[in-house]
Formats: sequence, C-alpha cells, structure tokens
Amino acid sequence: MRTLVIGKGAREHALCWALSSTTRVSELYCAPGNAGTAGLARNLPLDPFDSVGIISAVRELGIELVIVGPEAPLAAGLGDALQAANIAVFGPGRKASLLEASKAEARAFCQRHGIPCAPTVHFSPATGLGDLKAYLEANRGRTLVLKKSGLAAGKGVLESKDTGELLNFGEAVLCNDELLAEEYLEGRELSLPVLLTEAGHLPLPALGGHKRALAGDRGPSTGGMGAFSPLPFASPELLAQIQKDIIAPSLEGMAKEGLLYRGVLVFGVMATPAGPRLLDYNVRFGDPETQVLLPRLEGDFAALCAAISRGGAIPRPDFSARYACGVVVAAPGYPISHSRGLPVDLSALGGSVSLGQPGIELGSDPGEAGAKALLFQAATGRDGEGGIRTGGGRCFTAVGLGQDWSKARDRAYEVAGMVAFEGAWFRPDIGDSVFSAGPSRS
Repeated sequence: MRTLVIGKGAREHALCWALSSTTRVSELYCAPGNAGTAGLARNLPLDPFDSVGIISAVRELGIELVIVGPEAPLAAGLGDALQAANIAVFGPGRKASLLEASKAEARAFCQRHGIPCAPTVHFSPATGLGDLKAYLEANRGRTLVLKKSGLAAGKGVLESKDTGELLNFGEAVLCNDELLAEEYLEGRELSLPVLLTEAGHLPLPALGGHKRALAGDRGPSTGGMGAFSPLPFASPELLAQIQKDIIAPSLEGMAKEGLLYRGVLVFGVMATPAGPRLLDYNVRFGDPETQVLLPRLEGDFAALCAAISRGGAIPRPDFSARYACGVVVAAPGYPISHSRGLPVDLSALGGSVSLGQPGIELGSDPGEAGAKALLFQAATGRDGEGGIRTGGGRCFTAVGLGQDWSKARDRAYEVAGMVAFEGAWFRPDIGDSVFSAGPSRS
C-alpha cells in the first residue's frame, strides 16, 4: 500500500516511523516532511494547503492512502478535495474540522447535544470588547480561561486572574476572531483518542500532557511541552463515565449532523469532582501525544489505518504495558518568538538518529526488548553541507520507554539532554504532577 503522510512535525515523524515498520506499506511518502522523515520515507516538496498539487502527486505516484497530520490543512478543506477525487483519506472534511477549528462552533455543538463542558460566554469582534470589560469586572479576582475561537497552534488560551492580562489577551483576539470565556475547571486533564468510521468507534489508551511552557504549569500556553502514557488515574470507571457522558453523545450528534468521518477524534477532558467535562475536540492525532502513543502500539499501524480508511470494522489493537514519556526540546524564545535555522548536533546519539532512524538503545538491559528511547524531529531540514538545522519552535520530541515510569522518564531526559543546539531547552518536570500525586491540574 503506497501511503502519504501530510505534515512536517514530530507527530509526522512518529507516524512515518510506525508505518515504515510494516511490509504492508510498499512505498512511504511525506509532504513536506523533515530531516527525520527523510530517513524513513521519500519527502515530497508539497504545500499541505495545495490540494491540487497533492492530488496530482497522489495520482502520479499511485498513492492509495493519505494520512493528514496537522489540523490547519483539514480545516482548509484538504480532506474534502481528496474525497472528491476518490482518494482514501485518514481525516475529516472542512465541516467536521470545525469541531477543532472553531471553539465557538464546538461549544454550540455541545449545547445542542447535551455534552458537559465549562460554562461559556461568547464575545464577537464587532461588539465584544465592551461586554468583555464588563464580564471581567464582574468576575474580578477569579481565575478565568479565555480562548481564541480559531486555530492557534495550542497558543490561543490564557488562564489568569489578572484582569489587565485577561483584557489585553481578549482585546488582541477580538481584533479578528471570536473570544470565549470559560469557568476555570479544577481536576485532572487527559486526552482520549478515539478511532472512528461511519460504522463504529474504538477508544485508544488515555494520554496526559503539559501545555504550559514552564515548570509547575506556569508561563504561556504552547502546542505541548511533553506527554506521557499510560495514565495512572484513567481508571475503567472514569473511562466508562467519559464514554457515557461525552463520547457517546458527541458521536450521536455527529451522526445526526452528518459530521462522522474516517480518522481519529481526540477528546480533551477534565476529570472534575462533579464528573468529566469536555475541554476541546481535536480532529487529528495530537502532538506530542502521538509520539508516546505509537511506541506502545503492538501490531500493524498501517493495517489499522487502512481498515479505517475503508470505513469498516476497526480492528482492536494491543498496547504494550511499557511506560512512555515524551519531552519536547524547544528553540530559544518559544512560544513567544523563536530562532530558526540553528545547527543541531546529534552525534552523541549515533549516526542512525541523525539520518532519521529514531530508535536509541541507551545501553544494554537484557530484561527489556526493543528500543529504550526514540527521538522524533519536527520541521528540521538539511543545510548545504548535510547538517541538520532547526525549523520551528518545538524542534524534537525525546521519548523514553520503560517497564516503570522512572525508567521511561529518566531515558527521555537523557536523550533530551543529548540534543545539542544553541539555546535548546525543555521543561524539567514532565509527568511529575501526575506520577508523584502533586497538583491536580496538568
């Protein structure tokens, strides 16, 4: 099966890695890809928003399945264009993508179908600033959550009790987008990916992560600074409650409104003392969550994607009992502004990693089979001398694997520390709040 992955991030490197490990995939392509995917697939110099160019390449190369990684091309209609051209696609069309691309639409959907979420107030660009000022004044001293309605690469959220900070954020958003104000929820946060087709759905293991830039969940919101799996507090009882209160009514509502698609829908959930509450929908695999989910998958990822793209029954995959910890190595200045084109030295990890093969042994341990760690690249490129250069804000995801959490965490940080470029940094506390029973909001 000739397969094309759309995107250039660490998520897409992880997708290519999982797809490359099976004989089912005869040819693997990535567009536009990065220096890591080039070691596993043939990178195609295509713009993810150029549906005409992508369809032309798919037909020329005989590609049978397209897996779309990032959300923005889906929101722009890439899935619709592929479907109209009778090309199998893992991902939704534009209409269903609004569940992620418009938080205002997602909240309206929740209201129509009785899906529990935080109480929300909407503000429009035309009239919202005055109403926002009144709302903030009425709630002075309370922690509030403001969200940009449209896509913002994970950076369109502010949690604060500082009225001035909230007003400045809201005023900037209202220049060109709707703004949502939500009640701050206390609890434990998790992501739950659900594979779906018109014929049914299948939840995958729950995932945890950190969106704030700095240790202790401080600093600005980001696209994600780390992730971990499995999740110790995701009990069968909690997952059953999420299925009943959130997943089932969401999918029933999608069926009624013609929004079901073939792909994955990730439910962001806050487990509160009053029950689970929906935070958001993602209509594609998360980043960096995918980088800790796929290394635990036992079985043929390509076969799973192929079955979903056909719209039939979804085969139930097995997952390893091993723990996975993912640590994002970021460029200096991220997420506010960041440098690009910085030379990267991966020599401490071995030549195969530099060439895009992510597996790392980290010494011998006869009690464990398989790689002990992985390094996934994001938006990296090659310079004229063949060296690796950074190309984005989140540059690498170092993933540690182990039979217990401490091994997985230590291995992730060992690898992260060996990724060398000027100003490289990472959060030092990924997973600590969950695995040490610290603060409940992650």
